Amino acid sequence: MAAPVGRIVVSEYLHFLTKICENGPTTRLQRSCRCFSTSRSKQKQTNEYQHSTPTDSEPRKKKNPRVEQISRAMQVYLKKAQTRETMMRELTDEYNLGKRHLMNIMGVDRSSFSQRDVDAALQYLLPSGIYEKKARPFLKPPEAYIPAHKMVAFGMDGRPFHSLFYTRKPQYYQIMNDILGKIDAVRKYEDEMIAKGHLEPPEGTSMDLKSTGWLDKKDLEKMTLETIDEYDHNRFRLLLDSLVARPYSYIVEQFIKKHRKLSAGFFKKHQVKPPEKDKEGRPYMTAKGFRKSATCTVKVWGEGTGKVSINEKDLLYFPSIQDRMQIMFPLQLANKLGEVDIEATVEGGGHSGQAGAIRLGLARALLSFTDEDTMEQMRLAGLLTRDVRRRERKKPGQEGARKKFTWKRR
Repeated sequence: MAAPVGRIVVSEYLHFLTKICENGPTTRLQRSCRCFSTSRSKQKQTNEYQHSTPTDSEPRKKKNPRVEQISRAMQVYLKKAQTRETMMRELTDEYNLGKRHLMNIMGVDRSSFSQRDVDAALQYLLPSGIYEKKARPFLKPPEAYIPAHKMVAFGMDGRPFHSLFYTRKPQYYQIMNDILGKIDAVRKYEDEMIAKGHLEPPEGTSMDLKSTGWLDKKDLEKMTLETIDEYDHNRFRLLLDSLVARPYSYIVEQFIKKHRKLSAGFFKKHQVKPPEKDKEGRPYMTAKGFRKSATCTVKVWGEGTGKVSINEKDLLYFPSIQDRMQIMFPLQLANKLGEVDIEATVEGGGHSGQAGAIRLGLARALLSFTDEDTMEQMRLAGLLTRDVRRRERKKPGQEGARKKFTWKRR
């Protein structure tokens, strides 16, 4: 059977006429054509609806509510967060239980039992000679020794919150971006001041950064909770150095100090006590020194002649020349030979330990008679740092600390 050619031709003709009548019907033919095409389209929609309407025997299916899908990354994060929360809750309960037992043992009131009292009680009940404090027994809340947990960086649909998420170090690059923004702000302010005729910043606006230094790699990792390598840390320092080098960088002083910390090797003037004076007005300073099991008290007198007294004896108290050179080394470095007198009282340990204790006490006492440059030289030479080395204990099943028994086959 042939296809109904006439019907196809009429429909195409009506479609053509409706295209012409898009701006509104103007003639009777156009109005009739438009009404005819509109009625045919409505009839077609009605037929389709009647065809798709279910009968009474077929109940209409209810649409299921839309279920929000959680991304796989979010599922892993939620699982880890739940595990961490459970672990922290268990450790907190153990800490509270141990603290309660410790209070009962020490007979202390609960309201006045602080963390400092907990540490002192453990040191009294469980004394330890281990030098590394992290290896000693302790009782602290889990937040004190478990690193902070990094918060979620993406939503339930898996989309990240931070615009720099895909750099793998969003917090680090955010800090770098903030530093660049501060550099642009300082440069803009500098141009404005030059346009006003101020070629140099006013006096007294320079920042004092001698006592501080930039955050090291560990501190930067602790701030960002991200892994920072040496290359990224050097870029961080160079960018901050370029910011500080600007003449008007004092306008962002608070931002700069936020990325600095007090230098461990710097000695402020108020940290070094000035020398005291006796009744006759002669200056002196007292300090203590330690080495192994030896302890000593050293008193340095100013305006002296170079006299040395060790347990009411002269320098020959030490038979070894090496021990005598250790004691005289701080005086040589500070250029105080023949200018001060030394009185030392030492006890415990052997000659080597006593010589090291006197050297440390002497160097500490000489700080009150020297300037800042000499202090820095003494620090770099290691005179102000206590030597924590000790004799290693003998191990069971061995001949000594490291030495083993001779192995024999038979």
